[in-house]
Amino acid sequence: MDYYKCASEILDAIGGKDNLASAAHCATRLRLVIADNGKVKKSVLENIDGVKGVFEAAGQLQVIIGTGTVNKVYDEFIKLAGVEAASKDDVKKAAAAKAPWYKRAIKTLGDIFVPIIPAIVATGLLCGLLGGLSKAFPDMAGSDLFNLLDIFSNAALTFLPILIAVSAAKIFGANIYLGAVIGMIMIHPSLVNAWSVGDGTDLPTLWSWFGLWDIHATGYQGHVIPVVIAVLLLSVIEKWLHKRVPEMLDLFVTPLVSVLITGFLTMTVIGPVFSQIETWVLAGAQWLISIPFGIGSFIMGAAYAPTVVAGVHHMYNAIELSMLADNGMNIWMPIATAANVAQGAAALAVGVKTHNRKIKSMALPASLSAFMGITEPAIFGVNVRFGKPLIAGMAGGACGAAIASIMGVYATANGVTGLFGFLITTESFLGYLLTFVVATVVAFVLSWILYKDAAEEAPAPAVEAKPAANYDDNCVYSPLKGAAVLMADVPDETFATDVLGMGAAVDPSEGKVVAPADGEVSTLFDTHHAIGLTLDNGMEMLIHVGINTVELNGEGYKAHVSEGDRVTRGQTLITFDIPLIKSKGYKTITPVIITNPDDFKDIHKAADGSVDFLDKLIETAK
Repeated sequence: MDYYKCASEILDAIGGKDNLASAAHCATRLRLVIADNGKVKKSVLENIDGVKGVFEAAGQLQVIIGTGTVNKVYDEFIKLAGVEAASKDDVKKAAAAKAPWYKRAIKTLGDIFVPIIPAIVATGLLCGLLGGLSKAFPDMAGSDLFNLLDIFSNAALTFLPILIAVSAAKIFGANIYLGAVIGMIMIHPSLVNAWSVGDGTDLPTLWSWFGLWDIHATGYQGHVIPVVIAVLLLSVIEKWLHKRVPEMLDLFVTPLVSVLITGFLTMTVIGPVFSQIETWVLAGAQWLISIPFGIGSFIMGAAYAPTVVAGVHHMYNAIELSMLADNGMNIWMPIATAANVAQGAAALAVGVKTHNRKIKSMALPASLSAFMGITEPAIFGVNVRFGKPLIAGMAGGACGAAIASIMGVYATANGVTGLFGFLITTESFLGYLLTFVVATVVAFVLSWILYKDAAEEAPAPAVEAKPAANYDDNCVYSPLKGAAVLMADVPDETFATDVLGMGAAVDPSEGKVVAPADGEVSTLFDTHHAIGLTLDNGMEMLIHVGINTVELNGEGYKAHVSEGDRVTRGQTLITFDIPLIKSKGYKTITPVIITNPDDFKDIHKAADGSVDFLDKLIETAK
């Protein structure tokens, strides 16, 4: 791979160095922040040799290149762009600064909740495991071991406000230990536990605003948003005090005043107001999902993927955590799973059906990733790019989500979807399995029906030499007019001994090379004396015009296509001046080589004597 060439073409396709705000890379992709996305030529990017996919996420343009090569392309890229290497965090910050305020707010929620997901997953898995064991072995439920493990399984949800407070303090720049204190205040044992409060419960008064509004002494177990708002207030107060309190007093005054003001306002205003708002939001989400016959879930299953495309799906973390904290049943997760695996199935159908090797190599691993719960490669690299697979995935997600709602599927944690979701849905295993299967089958079938390779969607232009009648995938048709030559008779040992592959040759009578079949230009030498093709039937081919003609440095040759171009059978690829080349002392015998011979059982010359354009030249057996 030419790393410099790849980097240069990427830089040109994004609009040049003036359109680049920041650049970093991870293990598989370049992560770029673009000043003006309208200047990016995405279709050009996707067809650059070495680029396996392109998608936008979280304000970044992500160019998939692959492990082991992305770092080398990146080194050349930053040299060409004249920018300093940035970290992934720097790029994330640069991307976030460009986003609209509502996306920044949703991203902030994601940044707060994502770090605590492992704690929720760990306890949720244990909760699901205990539920399954207690059904299989009823006597186990009252054992000492079960009671001990039960403490482990609900610890994270019991003290969830503290976990959220610590994470929020880190994101907002507050002291994480002061943040923890605010979380502790909100679930202090002196308050009535929110889970024990029922309708009509007589609660003590914590504070009264002039006798007009009584604040009850109730904890905030089961609530998420009030904690986030409280710690945001803490960070504002703490930062304000740090700037104004003398250093010798800062250690004592700032923490004391920050906790006093934040704690008071949290328990008397923020907590009561935002807990009620959160209750309404949660009730709305549960109402939507519980609409009879799965109608609400059907709508959300279809809408989920577009929210991923828009980058606002992090808001679901808050809903899921609220559901878990409320009753331990996350009924949102099955909807996410249906949507995710459906997008994976839609990409899988593209990968199986396409004849384009580059698309296949991108779609198949992307689909596997989606089945594991990571959907961005499938959504952005395949489905959004081709449009119809995205719609098929939305349809599959809708159907799967409806099944989940009808069958009452729920999870005991969040942050895990797809195949790994079976670990946290043990209480509704069969329903989850059916959700998975329905979403997969519907999306795959629809995507298979709707998707067509570019060459199939639009009729190919008329060929220049012969029509494509009686075309046989097992044959290579002559790209030149002339006399057929056995490869063993080619006056060059490299070709004659099949070092580069197997095939036949043509001694041309006309200086023109045409495409022997539909495919893509994979390689075009700078001297235009040779061209590599990847054909739709899986053949990889090299057409080398002349012997040692690289020494002409392009004199006498003209290319009519470029690397990455889509070509159709009979289309002119190269023209060349036979008299000129011979006058320079070079032979024009042209080897036509199948460079992936291991994919075929047998390869032999089919033509004897003269051949016209698109006459059978080589026969193969797969």
